Amino acid sequence: MALSDDEPAVTEQNEIQQRELALQQERMQQLAVQQNALALCEKRFGEAIRQYRKLLTQIESQPEVAAQNSRALIAEFVNDMLREGESAIRLLSEAAGDKSSMHPVNVTVVSLLLGRAVGLQESELIELGQAAFLHDIGKIQLPDRVRWPEDNFSTAEFKLYQEHVGLGVQLGQAMRLPKTVLTIIAQHHELTDGSGFPARLKGDAISMGARILSLVNRYDNLCNPSRPAVAMTPHESLSLIFAQFKARFDPLVLGAFIRMMGVYPPGSVVQLSDDRYGMVVSVNANRPLKPRVIVYEPGTTKREALILDLEQASGISIRRSIKPAALPGEALDFLAPRQRVCYFFEQASDSQMATLE
Repeated sequence: MALSDDEPAVTEQNEIQQRELALQQERMQQLAVQQNALALCEKRFGEAIRQYRKLLTQIESQPEVAAQNSRALIAEFVNDMLREGESAIRLLSEAAGDKSSMHPVNVTVVSLLLGRAVGLQESELIELGQAAFLHDIGKIQLPDRVRWPEDNFSTAEFKLYQEHVGLGVQLGQAMRLPKTVLTIIAQHHELTDGSGFPARLKGDAISMGARILSLVNRYDNLCNPSRPAVAMTPHESLSLIFAQFKARFDPLVLGAFIRMMGVYPPGSVVQLSDDRYGMVVSVNANRPLKPRVIVYEPGTTKREALILDLEQASGISIRRSIKPAALPGEALDFLAPRQRVCYFFEQASDSQMATLE
């Protein structure tokens, strides 16, 4: 039976429809993987915030229980981080909670990643993580008005603020924390050039854990100050530390931090070499120059947006970092740069990140 003239065209049309359907299904699968990975990170970040708040209610009445619970949480983080192989730093959606609970979780996550990058062993990572999680507990004994430093602090107010370090050590002693953890808490505001407090220690007199924590603490406070109106972007924060404050931090630690975070840390708003706008959402600590970026595409909703992996997108790179206010209106609404920058870690796996060609 002979084919009609129309049948080849119909067959070709069916093949095109099947290919389009297959592409749609693949995209849906990629989006599901992408959204599930983010949801898991956000769930774990939220659980850590809840545990921190619970810990604050336990410290004075059940100090040793609080110590055990904090160590168990950090040991779980470290175990997951070491088991997952290469880790990526993941930007989270706008997280709920105030700075007093988000800050210690943020600092803990980034400190652990940095500690791993400089070669700390598992036991050392647990000690660093517990110190990072508890580094500001002394602030619960301070008046609210001096818990976060402000440029307009009087000399008396700044001196009162500084007392949170000693108060934290006292609470840590009541919790029977290991000496190594207490030392990191005691030194988390010391700076390599001797300009820190309370003991104005220099260089190698500061423990490695405290050198890591002081840098991460500073970075997070630049990105997430008590007044969001004066917040810097992650790119600006890293640039400021390197340009103006690098003498204050251990060069080995600072170098590892810059390599780990990349030139454009997660949360940075960028313009790509093809003129599109995007926001860095994930950086593989071992390949920081090729981050993963969510890209603004007109006509695409945020839930439909795939993440562009610059490691696999040939010919596309980041041209520059820009301030969120410089984005066109629709791109600003789409990318929704975070008022507060929150991070977690995830496995650096190509199967978890979709590539947008």
